[in-house]
Amino acid sequence: MPSAAVNVRRLPLPDTPGGWVPISELSVMGSEYPPLSVDWAVIGAGFTGLSAARRLAELHPDRTILLIDARPVGWGSSGRNAGFAIDLPHKFDLDGGEPERMKRVVRLNLAAIGDLDRLVREHGIDCNWSNAGKLQAAIGATGMAAMKNFARILDSIDQPYTMMDRNAVADLTGTRHYQGAIFTPGCYLMNPARLVRGLARSLPKNVLLLDGCPVLRHEREGDTFKLFIRRQGVTITIEAGNIIAGTSAYTSEFGWMRRRIVPVATFASTTRPLSDAQFEAFGGKLDWGLTPADIGGTTIRMTQDRRLFIRNQYDYVGAYGATDRTLDRVRESHRIALTRRWPQLADIPFESTWGGVTALARNRVSFFGQMAPNVWSSNTDNGVGVARGTISGRLLADMANGIESELLEDMKAVSAMPVQNPPRPFVGIGVKARLRFEAWRSRKEI
Repeated sequence: MPSAAVNVRRLPLPDTPGGWVPISELSVMGSEYPPLSVDWAVIGAGFTGLSAARRLAELHPDRTILLIDARPVGWGSSGRNAGFAIDLPHKFDLDGGEPERMKRVVRLNLAAIGDLDRLVREHGIDCNWSNAGKLQAAIGATGMAAMKNFARILDSIDQPYTMMDRNAVADLTGTRHYQGAIFTPGCYLMNPARLVRGLARSLPKNVLLLDGCPVLRHEREGDTFKLFIRRQGVTITIEAGNIIAGTSAYTSEFGWMRRRIVPVATFASTTRPLSDAQFEAFGGKLDWGLTPADIGGTTIRMTQDRRLFIRNQYDYVGAYGATDRTLDRVRESHRIALTRRWPQLADIPFESTWGGVTALARNRVSFFGQMAPNVWSSNTDNGVGVARGTISGRLLADMANGIESELLEDMKAVSAMPVQNPPRPFVGIGVKARLRFEAWRSRKEI
């Protein structure tokens, strides 16, 4: 439990935003003056916070639900990711390989995708939402071994997939760089920044959004919290009876889960849209997404508007942001990855390069549940936040209101408490060393 009063030490930086939309689209959306007291405050307007606020508004239609974010909606990780809503176990969810646990993960992911698909259609959210499926591809022996293990897991949980050889992968992607891939049909692709802003615009009328309004401090008095929020340069105080924290890597800055979260940045670049001649030289098709079979490899997308998206490189970021110098370095790594796959496009410029912070746990678990009296959270989603965040937000609201379901039991079963980290600076040293080792081990897959 946090102390009675906590100052938020570090706020999200006004750093280079994601390149999915022009920066002009990332303006503050909320403007109304909030009430002085609310039953429910949701901190963080990413996928978790938006989903939690929507569900709370459904459960309490006669109450105002306050949704707060330090930056404009879509500025943070929700608008910086690769734009995959993945239906299957992914990354650390593959650890262990127990079929029953994997089936629970699939049920949760499918529920999240179902919620998002319904909302996109009901509200006409223009975000290039597409049931394009996903490739998990391998370049060398390390990746091929991981790919075959993934196939074994899919067999054990009765999930469909198609094995693709080098020629089939090349026909779709325009490159013969990959030995093979597994295609799975249930993944959805999107422009994540436009999706998350569309979700914010379509919130129920009783959700009051305050974005661009950081929480500077919170105090606990009995069963009530006082939130000190900076709005348009003025600090205002709002009382809240309950808090759902969709604050991801920043959760420990609020005094909760201290020394249990590892903030790691992943980095991405996008090209400008390919011209007709460049797309012909590219030689592949539009609207596909590829994740590496080896976790340290490169994620690739070809978007509906002909942009190539490249993501690789990881770094520990104790201050939650990337410097321009770091972005210059990773941009060169992205250039190498692009040139290896499409040497004929070696000179196409990157339109944007950025970093996005994700929350990891050293024991590779995801947290879900109550952190303190009247405070609930889902974090350490390990880089799969679109689906995990969406279903977590909905189920956090249910849990906080005493609503049981099979999905909630699934979520509890696949969640755990992150172990404590060593004190600074040792945690940073250790994580950086581990990331460098993983990058070296996966160097042929990058």
